[in-house]
Amino acid sequence: MNIFLNILLYLILAPLTGGLLAGLDRKITARMQSRIGPPILQPFFDVLKLIQKENLVVRRSQNFYIGFFLVLVVFTGALFFTGKDILLVIFAFTLAAIFFVLAGFKASSPYSFIGAHRELLQMMAYEPIIILSAVGMYMVTRSFYVSDIVSFARPLIYYLPGILFGLLYILAMKFRKSPFDLSTSHHAHQELVKGITTEFSGKALAMIELAHWYENMLVLGFIYLFFAHLPIAGVLLSLLAYFLVILIDNTFARVKWQLALLSCWLVTLIFGFGNILVLFILPK
Repeated sequence: MNIFLNILLYLILAPLTGGLLAGLDRKITARMQSRIGPPILQPFFDVLKLIQKENLVVRRSQNFYIGFFLVLVVFTGALFFTGKDILLVIFAFTLAAIFFVLAGFKASSPYSFIGAHRELLQMMAYEPIIILSAVGMYMVTRSFYVSDIVSFARPLIYYLPGILFGLLYILAMKFRKSPFDLSTSHHAHQELVKGITTEFSGKALAMIELAHWYENMLVLGFIYLFFAHLPIAGVLLSLLAYFLVILIDNTFARVKWQLALLSCWLVTLIFGFGNILVLFILPK
């Protein structure tokens, strides 16, 4: 019964919190650019307007992939927030991202094609550190289950500082923000064509936005695991990481995909793999 209640709470609270964070993001970004900015509830108004708009598509099947993207992101979050196996969470999360890329390819537009290619490159860049984080958590807690990791006796940050740094480094990529917003862009001043989502409109675009809210909560959940022993500190530090990404987004220009890929792999190798090596060498 508790599992069903947790899933219900997750289905309701995750998009609400994700939408509010998106609104805060736009407000803070505007203030950083000396603008007033939209109201914090504007993302909810935008999604409601998109749902009411006519559904124009290049190919009807492109929305099929977006539907699966949303379902799999929600499913992944349900697994994570009910304490299931983190390896299954990572697998489902990757599968959701693949459906998003397939939707971009299916739209048959040169802009969405380039965006889909860049999304694939970003997956190659950030997946290794996400897998290493699961390995590191297992080496510390002796369990792949999120529920066991959350209830571990000490904060994981004591054992996994390098892996946390690696996750923070790829955080901008997961939130699709500068300097790693290669497949899409949140800023009109950077480009008018919005990469992989260029050919989506109406309900499909609303589903993408909703999926990103769920996705963002899941990513912040990963950060929370490192401080789960101290729940309030964990929530505050996860929010701090989110606002750090907003600050970086407004102070750095976009990098080329070669630099994004190389820097992510270097950070993963030095900090992620180095952390795993230290855990392996040190006495238990």
